[in-house]
Amino acid sequence: MIFSFSMRSILSFIWKYNFVFLFVFLEFSSGVLMVQNNSFHRASFINSSNFISAYIFDTYDGVLGYFGLRRENEILSKENKKLLSQSVLSFAKYVNYDFTYKDTVYKQQFTFQNARVINNSISRRNNYLTLNKGYVQGIDSEMGVISSYGVVGIVKDVSDNFCTVLSVLHKSSSISAIIEDRNYFGSLVWDGEDYQYGTLKEIPTHVNIKRGARVLTSGYSTIFPKGIPVGKIVRYEVLPGDDTYTIKVKFSEDYGRLVHVYVVKNLLKEEQTALESKTLPEK
Repeated sequence: MIFSFSMRSILSFIWKYNFVFLFVFLEFSSGVLMVQNNSFHRASFINSSNFISAYIFDTYDGVLGYFGLRRENEILSKENKKLLSQSVLSFAKYVNYDFTYKDTVYKQQFTFQNARVINNSISRRNNYLTLNKGYVQGIDSEMGVISSYGVVGIVKDVSDNFCTVLSVLHKSSSISAIIEDRNYFGSLVWDGEDYQYGTLKEIPTHVNIKRGARVLTSGYSTIFPKGIPVGKIVRYEVLPGDDTYTIKVKFSEDYGRLVHVYVVKNLLKEEQTALESKTLPEK
């Protein structure tokens, strides 16, 4: 009953406005015939269609870009927040025991230059990155590179506006690292297999370690400040004949998704290396 009433209403509506529907149909038909049989109108129609399509795609791309930009801004915000919260890592502590009143206890040792990754590899045995900063922006070789999540690598070659970075995912990479809350340090290397995992070596077997413990930079170099995240311990063992652990570490950074990084400059590097160059040959 309800269905037949609805059908009657629809048919009545169509009959009442049949001239309008007929007019629209004839207009549409004439438009199709005009476009098909007239090259000028056909070209105009295609151009208009292309314009509309381009506008739609541009709007769609803008929407995607907006959400992508939002994500990038969130990453930058986290990076800035973390760097500010850990800014004490950028300072070397000095205490003047003769004059402590109104004296400076901390002296800045490290500065950070933001950069963007414009090329990257993770699938080779020896991987590199390219950054959009170079000599002009104050970058030099053997500077450390970090992200908001951890260590990335060391600057290798530099041009005026670009630099290449020897990635942690390289057979020549060896990062001095410690296990959090332990005073023993070892070398963090990559075996060339899974880009998500590295190996920490040279930690004595009498050291008490556990899964999930954080691995950080030791600060025993002129490249990285102490306390930069490297990863977390997922497994450890003592291989036959060894007196040190072989520790598998899951990197804190996903090197396949790097976009924003920071280049680390050690303001006291020259002083330290000059002193050590005088001392080390005597050993």
